[in-house]
Amino acid sequence: MKLLSVNAGSSTLKFRMYEMPEEKVICKGACDRIGIEGSNFSIKYDDKKIEKDVELKDHNDAVKVLLEELVENGIVNSLDEIEAVGHRVVHGGSKYASSVLITDEVIEEIENLADLAPLHNPAALKGIEAFKENIPNIDMVACFDTAFHQTMSKEAFLYPVPYKWYLDYGIRKYGFHGMSHKFITEKFNEMLGKKANLIIAHIGSGASLSAVKEGKCIDTTMGFTPNAGVMMGTRSGDIDYSMIGYLMKKGFTYEQIENELNKESGLLGIIGKSDLRDIDELFEQKEEKALLGVGMYTSRIAEYIAKYYLKLEGEVDAICFTAGVGENDDIIRKEIVDKLKSLGILLDEDKNKETLIRKGVEGIISKEESKIPVYVFGTDEELMIARDTYEIVKD
Repeated sequence: MKLLSVNAGSSTLKFRMYEMPEEKVICKGACDRIGIEGSNFSIKYDDKKIEKDVELKDHNDAVKVLLEELVENGIVNSLDEIEAVGHRVVHGGSKYASSVLITDEVIEEIENLADLAPLHNPAALKGIEAFKENIPNIDMVACFDTAFHQTMSKEAFLYPVPYKWYLDYGIRKYGFHGMSHKFITEKFNEMLGKKANLIIAHIGSGASLSAVKEGKCIDTTMGFTPNAGVMMGTRSGDIDYSMIGYLMKKGFTYEQIENELNKESGLLGIIGKSDLRDIDELFEQKEEKALLGVGMYTSRIAEYIAKYYLKLEGEVDAICFTAGVGENDDIIRKEIVDKLKSLGILLDEDKNKETLIRKGVEGIISKEESKIPVYVFGTDEELMIARDTYEIVKD
């Protein structure tokens, strides 16, 4: 079965085509700058890469171009060969604890949740509607980034605020990066031959950790929005909310504060840079702000790992680093694991330096005597979308 795994943003549409259940990638690419001057299309298949400037007024144009290119380049002989499309949808609220076949009711629910993800859910809907218009009878599946975390208990997901806020406005912890956390969990379940107890550190420009007990999420760091939890590339993570009111009294607008907490805080706010490659270089040169920023960043991640160790009552099968930084930054991993020595978690520095997903190397980076093994595995959210989609539509 050929199916598409799609991630639609406000001005982008990224895609992969898979042959399932073999999980073979047939092609991948993107439509960029949708609705913006200078829009373009790119696709890779076999050993070929095509890039072209093309006017993309909206997501419907993007999907039309994608489908035309698939046929014109002989990737499919006709659109009938594409049997399903899986869509990444950031927010599924409390209703969706798994991926679901898209119906009119599901579309309406995604629209209703737009207030909780104003940058993401409307973009996903544009992608869904564009495929619905261009391939009207195709099966489509919504894969929610919040779904994996819906196994959290009320004790874990509620905030200590008036309970009516939860009942009336849906104020609660939702969690994000769920497709990644689910992918890593399933990898360990298969590898260990059981429902694993894990601490997963998805560390990229955005970062979230999850505590997984017997294959199910029991807690995660991101909350009502993706700005909660650990310090990130440009996001603050957890803060004292009172500073918002204080800054507004000083003349800041709410919109200004929100923008700065999301886009000008975190590593960028402290060091002036958010790209870890630049930061690592400054850190090795012992530049003052880099030492400060990396110390803050890695301490907050280590503290959540320790918290989740307690939440899992010390019964942890593995700690796993994943996503861009987790997969490829041996300096950041070392700084985090070294802060966990008191828990008996010990790094093998040689293995850590050698284990880089960009070089095709994954596996254990801890010493044999480490109380908990520490792994580095590459995540694959697009493949997780494809797997969920296949499982739903295969019959």
